[in-house]
Amino acid sequence: MTNQTPEHYDAVVVGAGFAGMYALHRLRDDLGMNVVVLERGTEVGGTWYWNRYPGARCDAESTYYSYSFDDALQNSWTWSEKFATQPEILAYASHVADRLDLRRDIKFGTDVYGARYNEETKRWIVVTSAGLLEARYLITAIGCLSASRIPEIDGLENFSGEIHHTGHWPHEGVDLTGKRVAMIGTGSSGIQLLPAIAPECTHVSVFQRTPNYSVPARNRTLGPDEQARIHSVYPLLRASARTSVAGQVLAPPIGSALGDPTIVTTELDRRWAEGGPGFVGAFTDTMLDDKANQISADYVRDRIRGIVEDDATAELLCPKDYPIGAKRICVDSDYHAAFNLDNVDLVDVASTPIERITPDGVQVDGQVHPVDVIVFATGFDAMTGPFQGIDIRGRGDVALTDTWSAGPLTYLGLAVHGFPNMFSITGPGSPSVLSNMIASIEQHVDWITDYLKFMRVAGIAATEAALDAQDNWVQEVNDIAAGTLYIKGKSWYLGANVPGKPQVFMPYAGGVGTYRKQCDLVAAKGYAGFLHTPETASESISTDAVSARV
Repeated sequence: MTNQTPEHYDAVVVGAGFAGMYALHRLRDDLGMNVVVLERGTEVGGTWYWNRYPGARCDAESTYYSYSFDDALQNSWTWSEKFATQPEILAYASHVADRLDLRRDIKFGTDVYGARYNEETKRWIVVTSAGLLEARYLITAIGCLSASRIPEIDGLENFSGEIHHTGHWPHEGVDLTGKRVAMIGTGSSGIQLLPAIAPECTHVSVFQRTPNYSVPARNRTLGPDEQARIHSVYPLLRASARTSVAGQVLAPPIGSALGDPTIVTTELDRRWAEGGPGFVGAFTDTMLDDKANQISADYVRDRIRGIVEDDATAELLCPKDYPIGAKRICVDSDYHAAFNLDNVDLVDVASTPIERITPDGVQVDGQVHPVDVIVFATGFDAMTGPFQGIDIRGRGDVALTDTWSAGPLTYLGLAVHGFPNMFSITGPGSPSVLSNMIASIEQHVDWITDYLKFMRVAGIAATEAALDAQDNWVQEVNDIAAGTLYIKGKSWYLGANVPGKPQVFMPYAGGVGTYRKQCDLVAAKGYAGFLHTPETASESISTDAVSARV
């Protein structure tokens, strides 16, 4: 493609999920930029386009899992359930794309192979399956959980049946009626999948390495009266969500878990009955103190023992070697109860790992479990993994993968030193996966849009994170995480689920509201911490000069 004349744009956005869709709207419709979005799928929706497995639904309440930037758009949609299903979320994404006329600037079915920054022209050259593109700005909206992974297991290529991954579920569906199924993995996807497929399968063998803490969703339909009430107070809910810890309005903690035991138990009972991820936020010290954490963890383990009839199975399903909340809390609908079904059994692969896949099934401890279908619910190479599939090269032809070889380095999770005019939406170093993703997406896109407008007015041709600002931010992210119990779980937050991946806590754990204040302060100081290159080589731009010019 070296002789090909590239298509020219102001901005190239990679990914047409909720991040890419909103970026397209703001940059095109509010800044008047010539923008193209590159999407390997055939429709909008991002993770909700790919994750179509039975039982897939959001673990953030649907009230908050939608855009808030447009009152008319907000009021044009009502959610049917407390926790929306994948088909309904995908329908919402399509509704937004229709309403904002987004598809005309999205290249579907397009793979992005690489992007290289040209220091002379101060523009990015993007290599895709559809040809070359050139743009001043490169915006990555590739998602934190889009690089699905199947572990390397001997003999997998010899299996005679079907193999699927929850993150790449066939769009036409999978008929599991009367099939013997191996479900490998018991994270969020597996916890949603099992109760959905068990009734139709002849048998399901669940292969578990690490049990997960899971609390009941208590999902329910939202009737017309409740929907009307939600819409009537939406502005207040949105304002509260933007300054909250997790980007959604949850019941605040009542105090320390080490207080009056009767009050503590009553609150845990109330939150268990209410359902949802707010269970972990019952107390101020759950994620800060081991003893406080143990109280909530013991409570969940006792609940599991009360649901699962077989004592040995119940004990295997009880997490014991990491704090509750250190791995993303799961929200389920009858997951533990599914193990009371006659056609479901649990295979412990922590003490005796999977040895190999045979043509007929999965072999553990010398025994072959015969199956017709293997479903990998083994999750993703989170946050940095999606960048691994794109050869991104900045100044000096330095690869992003080399820059991040020991872990991700960013400033605010938005920019990377040495990669001018590249911005990442909900990247490592931002609240991202510790928050309601759409709240964080909106904050990032709005901030980027304001910055690009600032650059246009100020005559700035290129910007990148200053090295010292990036180093200080990485240190702050690490320091905040080190003061919590997050680092005590071998989670995908740390990259611990991917063999050989540097174990670094990747998201910012200081909360959505605190992070927003940090970003606003940077902007108020003329985008302090960024290096600005002027449009003309003879001109130098100081922060004070930029502020005065704007």
